[in-house]
Amino acid sequence: MSIGHTLLGLLESGPRHGYDLKRAFDEKFGHDRPLHYGQVYSTMSRLLKNGLVEVDGIEAGGGPERKRYAITDAGVTDVERWLATPEKPEPYLQSTLYTKVVLALLTARDAADILDTQRAEHLRSMRILTDRKRKGDLADQLICDHALFHLEADLRWLELAAARLDKLKATVTA
Repeated sequence: MSIGHTLLGLLESGPRHGYDLKRAFDEKFGHDRPLHYGQVYSTMSRLLKNGLVEVDGIEAGGGPERKRYAITDAGVTDVERWLATPEKPEPYLQSTLYTKVVLALLTARDAADILDTQRAEHLRSMRILTDRKRKGDLADQLICDHALFHLEADLRWLELAAARLDKLKATVTA
């Protein structure tokens, strides 16, 4: 996820302080990985330097001055370009799990145990996500569906790999 573009997009509804941006980000996108304040302010500093935001006002308070940021026309154009650019699909051609299976076969360990352990972990994660989906709002349901579909694909691969372990062992140990 591009944090800079996400913060720019949040600014399109109007100027905000860094604290407000962090809160909005965490509420909409940061359920599992909330932003750190330092990350917000370093990102805003970079966006300011690049002309994508401007300081709309500074307020003095009990602590440090609070800057209110506004998106510039260049920032709006940058968000539009980012939104229109498709994300590159992640093919997972060199996954850690595949590496573990091959190494187990190369070292005469039980690769089926690795696949079984991973299957159990995927199923545990799916139960947690399904519970979260059941209790969540529409946005949370869509996030959980995305993760669940990826886990389902992984489970299909785990089954396929388990069915092909003998052939894979013959190939990698030859």
